[in-house]
Amino acid sequence: MGHLLYLLGQIDERKFKEIEEQAKQIGKESFKYAWVLDRLKEERERGLTIDLAFLKFETKKYFFTIIDAPGHRDFIKNMITGASQADAAILVVSAKTGEFEAGMSPLGQTREHLFLAKTMGIDQIIVAINKMDTVNWSQERYEQIKAELSKFMKMLGYKVDKVPFVPVSGWTGDNLVEKSKNMPWYKGPTLLEALDMLQEPPRPIDKPLRIPVQDVYSITGVGTVPVGRVETGVLKVGDKVIFMPANKVGEVKSIETHHVRINEAKPGDNIGFNVKGIARHEIRRGDVAGHPDHPPTVVDEFTARIFVIYHPTAISEGYTPVMHIHTATVATRFAELVQKLDPRTGAVIEDHPKFLKTGDVAIVKLKPIKPVVVEKYSDFPPLGRFAVRDSGRTVAAGVVIDVKPIEVK
Repeated sequence: MGHLLYLLGQIDERKFKEIEEQAKQIGKESFKYAWVLDRLKEERERGLTIDLAFLKFETKKYFFTIIDAPGHRDFIKNMITGASQADAAILVVSAKTGEFEAGMSPLGQTREHLFLAKTMGIDQIIVAINKMDTVNWSQERYEQIKAELSKFMKMLGYKVDKVPFVPVSGWTGDNLVEKSKNMPWYKGPTLLEALDMLQEPPRPIDKPLRIPVQDVYSITGVGTVPVGRVETGVLKVGDKVIFMPANKVGEVKSIETHHVRINEAKPGDNIGFNVKGIARHEIRRGDVAGHPDHPPTVVDEFTARIFVIYHPTAISEGYTPVMHIHTATVATRFAELVQKLDPRTGAVIEDHPKFLKTGDVAIVKLKPIKPVVVEKYSDFPPLGRFAVRDSGRTVAAGVVIDVKPIEVK
């Protein structure tokens, strides 16, 4: 991404030279493009800014916000938060011998990231097969990776014929913006062209407002500024908003996206908005903002259809892993195993099974151990999809079928 932004002229030459010098000094010249994004993370003005390294760039067709989500397994919960806010994803895999294989191993990150992207509702993916320079621009290696990934992605339900597999080198810049002379055998789009081939998803402006909070800042002279992405509905300056489950009401004084003031924000906009009447400590990441006449639903328990991706033994009632839903993370108890379903047909195989194991699909009742906003998937897809994780692994993923709301005092 750093190199792409550089080639698109989105990075100040002088700044880039500084980064390049520093990378050279410590013998890590190959990190210079990666540092473009990381440096911007640190240097971002502390105005109304959006976290998780949100950067913008424009192409002939679209205005993009990049959510630079971490790839390392220790930071996967940030990756889930990032993925829950995205319309599309670029999956970067390494062509380097051994590296692609590691990512696709049973514990590999490529596998887990694809799975989570699908769970979080990202249906549009571009695959960038990176580091082609390390395999001498080999078409054979490209075809092998493409075949293996296609098989796995098809299994997850991706329409593989619609997925561009772009062989690139982030280091040399091949196929990022310009067609590569090193890979005359490749006839598909460059990474930039693939980005412009994405379809803009529908924007549900007619639904009630929902903005999962990604972070809250307190900015001197401005006040409390929650940051997040509008999932549904429209937020206007002057609106009253309620944050749940905090149950705090405030008034919207201003809205910004990438340092530009706007009067209203629509679904898909990553925004910072200043609210009057709420202190910084009263709301937090994972809360959801809505309008007071249709506040976000806080649940006591909910019914979901889940798919067990991986569990070393078996899941029984009482099991309490961690649930990631929109930007919230909360320990959640399996209160009841209602039915086990046939993964292919959805027919009921067993009522009240004693346990669930890897590969099972089931209807379950889940009880978060503290109040959290959960919506029905049929009403608000982005707030009705979740992943369940335990000791560094994704255990299951699911969608919310029904909710049992609680009154928040």
